[in-house]
Amino acid sequence: MSNGQGLERFSVNQMTVKQLSLPELAEACGELGIGNVGLWREPVQAYGLEATAKLVRDAGLTVTTLCRGGFLTAIDADERARALADNRRAVDEAAALGTDTLVLVSGGLPAGSKDLRGARERIADALAELGPYAERHGVKLAIEPLHPMFASDRCVVSTLAQALDLAERFPAHQVGVTVDTYHIWWDDTAPAQIARAGAQGRIHTFQLADWTTPLPEGVLNGRGQIGDGSIDMREWKGYVEAAGYTGAIEVELFNDGLWARDGREVLAETAARFAEHAA
Repeated sequence: MSNGQGLERFSVNQMTVKQLSLPELAEACGELGIGNVGLWREPVQAYGLEATAKLVRDAGLTVTTLCRGGFLTAIDADERARALADNRRAVDEAAALGTDTLVLVSGGLPAGSKDLRGARERIADALAELGPYAERHGVKLAIEPLHPMFASDRCVVSTLAQALDLAERFPAHQVGVTVDTYHIWWDDTAPAQIARAGAQGRIHTFQLADWTTPLPEGVLNGRGQIGDGSIDMREWKGYVEAAGYTGAIEVELFNDGLWARDGREVLAETAARFAEHAA
């Protein structure tokens, strides 16, 4: 398979094949003609930031996003200060890797709190500090709404409308959104929100994963291989393209079954599924 077979915009998110080391991932991408990757902070830090930056440069890979910043809902002042410092580091890492997009997972409710509205306001307070910092480093922040089942523990931003309500308080070149099929496919208002985001230039990244049932125990690692579930990938691609998005399309899968397999085989399968269902 080569980039001539529908993979020009395909980006493999590192978590899809987390069983591959960074050098293995870079080598496999070269063999399959994949030119784009989305990276995660933890494996990058483990391999070394400068070493990773050199590896992807030498492999001719474009880093489409870095995941993830966020977790900005803490009430305690010391916790908030630590979160802001960590997000500034994430911006620095994104810039060093050559990507202009840092994906934000906003964070869940603090322990003992039931105040969703207050948690979202604390995200806005943090973005007021982080947006200008990111701009100075040539990085955009992309708020990712997560499916409502994650609202309590991972992300109080559950819809694109909520994400845009936050993002619109700031310039589009500082703060926009992540459009991820897995998290929004159920929402019949999402197509209109994609148009809203596109009109403002706020679609900073587009990610694909399918919805397969039954969900596994623990839920988090239930993102299905594209083509295996309920989501029409071309339909959602059509929405973001109609809204003006022309960037890379990441496939980001958290799936224990895929992780148990040979990573190169999974990568080849994912590229083939992308060409079949989304190219």
